[in-house]
Amino acid sequence: MKLLMVFAKRIEFTPKVKNLETASEDVEGAKYENILTAFIHAEAQDEKDFKETETKLVKNLKWGARKNETKRILLHSFAHLAATKASADFTKQLLDKVEARLKNGGYEVYQSPFGYFLDISMDWPGYSQARIFREFNRIKCNDDENQTS
Repeated sequence: MKLLMVFAKRIEFTPKVKNLETASEDVEGAKYENILTAFIHAEAQDEKDFKETETKLVKNLKWGARKNETKRILLHSFAHLAATKASADFTKQLLDKVEARLKNGGYEVYQSPFGYFLDISMDWPGYSQARIFREFNRIKCNDDENQTS
């Protein structure tokens, strides 16, 4: 799993190109303010343990939201952070489960249109916790002493 969290003073997007045949036809653009935007890249190895992947993602998103003093989170599937990727079905199911868990925890959660390329406009503040990268569920190599969690 690769996770890039960016706090946005403002984010606005418009669906432009459908890139997944099974994606919904009923999609709209949106605009949000003061929201943690999560660019989520589910990798093939994440499919080995759905529950662990879900739990780590929720934990990291809550942490990122606390660091940016927000209860608002936007989930965005972003399959451009690693060489391998999980199946679209796995990724969509993961986003849906994470959304439900976060909402049950008192967060205001949204998803960008799944299976679309978007025109995106963002306003990012300039402080260190506004941009956070996390990597977890990595396959450990013999020379890899620092496995990220």
